[in-house]
Amino acid sequence: MSGYLFALVASIVTLVFILVLLRRRQLREKYAGIWLVVSFAIIVLAAFPRLAIQIADLVGVETPSNLLFAVSLVVLLLVSIQLSTEISTLEEETRTIAERVAILGERLTRLEGAATDATAPQEPHARDDEQH
Repeated sequence: MSGYLFALVASIVTLVFILVLLRRRQLREKYAGIWLVVSFAIIVLAAFPRLAIQIADLVGVETPSNLLFAVSLVVLLLVSIQLSTEISTLEEETRTIAERVAILGERLTRLEGAATDATAPQEPHARDDEQH
């Protein structure tokens, strides 16, 4: 199996896998977008290997595989940055939610305490009993 055929088959399998994950709602569209673009790009380059050579010549890279590795590194860097920003946003939201839950828990405790005090029967003081 040639390298181009292997890349073509692997890209098609990856594309189908991403589509299955999207359909099952296990992957959100905003995350799948970059993987769909990468899969389509690899399918095109594997189907038309001369295109990879022409792009490498145009960019000034000696071999197409070096260009592929460089582009792969950039894509992985962009994915890492995207996921880092998502994690930062989620951490902030989680902290805010935890603070709100703590405040609501404290309010609930106070309200339950006030309700218990208001409904509890008042016992006479011992001194009041002695005077009567």
